[in-house]
Amino acid sequence: MSTLVAGVDSSTQSCKVVVVDAATGSVVREGRAPHPDGTEVDPAAWWTALGAAVADAGGLDDVAAVSVGGQQHGMVVLDAEGRVVRDALLWNDTRSGPAAAALTAEVGAEEFARRTGVVPVASFTGPKLRWLRDAEPGSMARAAAVALPHDWLSWRLRGYGPADESPLGPDLDALATDASDASGTAYFATARGEYDAEAFTSATGRRLVVAGDDRPATEADASGADAAPVVVPRVVAADQPMGTLSRVVHLPGGAAVPAGVVVGPGAGDNAAAALGLGLRPGDVAVSLGTSGTVFGVTEADVVDPTGTVAGFADASGARLPIVTTLNAARVLDVVAALLGVDHDGLAELALQAPAGSGGAVLVPWFAGERTPDLPDATATFEGLTPVSATRTHVARAAVEGMLCGLAAGVEAVATVSGRPASRLLLIGGAARSEAVQAVARTVFEAPLEVPPPAEYVARGAAVQAAWVLTGSRPEWTLADTVRLAPDPRPEVRAAYDAAAARAGDRASR
Repeated sequence: MSTLVAGVDSSTQSCKVVVVDAATGSVVREGRAPHPDGTEVDPAAWWTALGAAVADAGGLDDVAAVSVGGQQHGMVVLDAEGRVVRDALLWNDTRSGPAAAALTAEVGAEEFARRTGVVPVASFTGPKLRWLRDAEPGSMARAAAVALPHDWLSWRLRGYGPADESPLGPDLDALATDASDASGTAYFATARGEYDAEAFTSATGRRLVVAGDDRPATEADASGADAAPVVVPRVVAADQPMGTLSRVVHLPGGAAVPAGVVVGPGAGDNAAAALGLGLRPGDVAVSLGTSGTVFGVTEADVVDPTGTVAGFADASGARLPIVTTLNAARVLDVVAALLGVDHDGLAELALQAPAGSGGAVLVPWFAGERTPDLPDATATFEGLTPVSATRTHVARAAVEGMLCGLAAGVEAVATVSGRPASRLLLIGGAARSEAVQAVARTVFEAPLEVPPPAEYVARGAAVQAAWVLTGSRPEWTLADTVRLAPDPRPEVRAAYDAAAARAGDRASR
């Protein structure tokens, strides 16, 4: 009889659960449930969605281990009773942009990158905590612990939480995370594998204590007032479990997780996707979700004082240099709506236009931008003439703009990794578009592969679950991969880069 494991992807938009054969990685069944829209969300919605997704997947009664992948950076603040202090700020909430700039100015970009592997931007947890300290001091005063979405869900899944909602109660010392998710906070020293207490205090004005460590009841904060220290989750190694369920944990909606199930360390979403794809050094993934991400795997420490590349940890003990943009598939959504077509219609229009879109260039910063760090930027069209101001050229410019922004990320990841990309993997729903694949051949220079559609974050979490259960990292193969030969058109990138530079100058004034 096959041993089954489960992987969870608690993403911005939904919760996905996959149950797979631990030996082969074959999906046995899966389920999903939606998350609410917005850039701040009550974490209770994630817990409810997890219960619904588990039920949709047929339950976990026959599963031996489970692990949770989740959207990175989100700020979940808990009080001493284990209750959420305020709605969680998600990675795509940009109100903490000024706080990120203030932290960088105080410490210095180069010093921040050296100590933590990142330079603060609005997405990271540290700047969100600085925003909370300044904008909602009452909320910060109640803070007893801070966690990330996957930390909090794993804690609840293991039976912890407010006393009236969970069998094990509000034990904050049971909070745990993994290095990949911790590395996206801007207060974790990725190269050393430990928290940077000074960076945490710079953000919060409070002292950091790792879950499970001894600590005094109170300590004077920077203002001289007494304030309890703030607990952060302990960091669990890639091949070690967070724990094993000592009793049944009931989920919202009637599903349950039986006693004896092993809970893996979990991971940030991109690190989990890297595991699910089986990335090795030299591979670079380009993920076309709502946002866009470019990430690879390297054994070398990553330090980029410009902040273009974040030096995160991966979920295997290596490094995950990553570039993130706020605008990827959303670009296609916006322009398709503008042209009155669906995604297939947009692709059909784009394929009718030539490479370079007749000079039309879209710099697609519809939601501001994270890389480059321009949270208040807007999208711009350039080069519209009577020839290029057509539906086909505008559609092609949308696809080219989305991919050109990510191509710069591929080059940046290759530079900090010290080796050019030997293989690019296009993932995400938009990667299946014929137009995206055709344009990708002209924008990227490395061989391209489009793996089959799959829930790669949840699959990576399942890899973790199998790993902690068996003691060895599984090697699951991907079938039905589409391979594309590159056909670079340098003029497309050159036109985009020039337009993006002009747009960036305007946005930064």
